[in-house]
Amino acid sequence: MNILFITADQWRGECLSALGHAHVKTPNLDALAREGVLFAKHFAQATPCAPSRSSMHTGLYMQNNRCVVNGAPLDRRFTNWALEMQAAGHAPSLFGYTDSAVDPRGLDDEDPRLRHYSEPLPGIETYTPMVDEVAAEWVEYLRDKGHPMPDRPWSLYSTLIDGVDWADGGERVLPMAMDREDHETHYMVERCIDWIESRDQSWVTHLSLLRPHPPFAAPEPYNSMYDPQQMPQPLRRETAHEESLQHPLLDYFINHSRFRASDSERQTQQDMVNYFGLMHEVDENLGRLFDRLKANGQWDSTLIIFTSDHGEQLGDHWLSSKLGYFDQSYHIPLIIRDPRAEADASRGTQISDFTENVDIMPTMLDWLGLDIPSECDGFSLLPVLQNAQVPSGWREQAFWECDFRNVRDDSLERHLGLTLHQCSLSVLRDHNFKYVHFGALPPLFFDLRQDPGEFENLARHPEYQSLVLEYAQMLLSLKMNHAERGLTEIMLGEGGAVMRRGPTRKLAS
Repeated sequence: MNILFITADQWRGECLSALGHAHVKTPNLDALAREGVLFAKHFAQATPCAPSRSSMHTGLYMQNNRCVVNGAPLDRRFTNWALEMQAAGHAPSLFGYTDSAVDPRGLDDEDPRLRHYSEPLPGIETYTPMVDEVAAEWVEYLRDKGHPMPDRPWSLYSTLIDGVDWADGGERVLPMAMDREDHETHYMVERCIDWIESRDQSWVTHLSLLRPHPPFAAPEPYNSMYDPQQMPQPLRRETAHEESLQHPLLDYFINHSRFRASDSERQTQQDMVNYFGLMHEVDENLGRLFDRLKANGQWDSTLIIFTSDHGEQLGDHWLSSKLGYFDQSYHIPLIIRDPRAEADASRGTQISDFTENVDIMPTMLDWLGLDIPSECDGFSLLPVLQNAQVPSGWREQAFWECDFRNVRDDSLERHLGLTLHQCSLSVLRDHNFKYVHFGALPPLFFDLRQDPGEFENLARHPEYQSLVLEYAQMLLSLKMNHAERGLTEIMLGEGGAVMRRGPTRKLAS
């Protein structure tokens, strides 16, 4: 039995045609959902990439793994899905990246691993090395083909053909200056296919695709699959100033940082066209991979997981990138296809209960029959795959965190009057309400029934005070119940060490 664990970077949760998206088309992922389960309320645990992926790979909330920003080291004492599988005799591989920074303690100051956060996740045995945040073997592949190389390999993603782009008044959205067969998405999927077809025994691999992560530029024909004039308007107040009045942190992001969305309607249209086009490209290439699995007889022996690390603001609330507290940055897709007969009852099901990316590690380990480490904050989704519904006692809210510190630059701290460790927020969200708690800034409270766009902060509204208190208490209880377990399930004394594991999910009331 095999596992194919796929992530596509920065993919908003609603961007699947299976969920009725008005523009983006994802026929191959839709087909996967018809044979598996689509989790419609799936949320990331953190932003940006490294904190979110650390939660996904360890099964730990950010409050426990403490990888808080890109480049923050992940403490070597924590296990992850790859280490657990390696210990059980598997040899996980990686095509792409895990955004992992090594624990620097004990390393020489000149160790090259201290200069990037592109090491493979510990436990992964074969992988595609990254240099300057770009797949080194892909760069060599392009060089061998005679492709013009920029000074900085990252610029490969944003180099366009000559002409006037749509955002600058041109007649169309210009494509990347490379054929789609040379784009990293196609290259990495092809590498993954070749590796799978070379296996003579069961395998586990993580296919980690960069796209649709910016730069928002797509090769032909994906740059022209969507009409820029038909793109939706961003969800936001009429002016950036009006939007910024909601909260001091939002004001800072809009007015003092690179996260401010463009004022240009044409730029926003162009970004959407490319964003959806890059998704279309990922879907098409995953279709190639799925077809090969079917052709070589491995489709019905492979657990397939498709998800993302986080979403993208895409101009909503006058923001770009992934940050803050709005759903757009945290709601992500999740589709799981379990090939076994035990999952037949759930095929084609859409689950609207809350799931989180800390559930991925427990699910994969459970599927392989391996123990789920006591430290994991997530729950296995196998019962959902087998019964088409969540078990009794399942979580009733989604929880996530964002740490907006910058160790190299204290300008945000000085502007907002914060210390380094006060640059954090935690979110508790259910189907009706959303509470945002800050380390040292005013809270936010949204009534999602009346205000699904999250525009009106009701934290100080007299009629909502009892609800704000209730949700603050629920958030505190959640954080206490998920405090790092460490050795707390072990007691020493007469007769030696005794261990009793607590339940992996809350008990039914």
